[in-house]
Amino acid sequence: MEAIAITRHIRQSPRKMRLVLDDVRGVKVDRAMNYLHFSKAKAAYQIEKTLSSAVANLMNKSDEENISTKDIYIKECFANGAPHMKRFRAASMGRISKLNKKSSHLTIVVSTEDN
Repeated sequence: MEAIAITRHIRQSPRKMRLVLDDVRGVKVDRAMNYLHFSKAKAAYQIEKTLSSAVANLMNKSDEENISTKDIYIKECFANGAPHMKRFRAASMGRISKLNKKSSHLTIVVSTEDN
């Protein structure tokens, strides 16, 4: 059984999110939550919230079954780009320089061991 959780418009670049996602991809949920909770990366907080939402979605989906968190693993997780916030900064000689403040969409899919 699978469940999915999506967090949209996170104010962090997808590249920085992917660095943390590479460490938890394919890992059991207990170990991933422990890693994310004690990680110093800014992205770990948003990933932990989305992962707990995906686990809750899986628990709600399977009301009649008794699923332990030890049997759940992260099947798929990825961060895609979202719209940029376009800003400008003063540059030398009266010019401006363009800043793109990136944001991302985070998707996490969890599954039970029997799949």
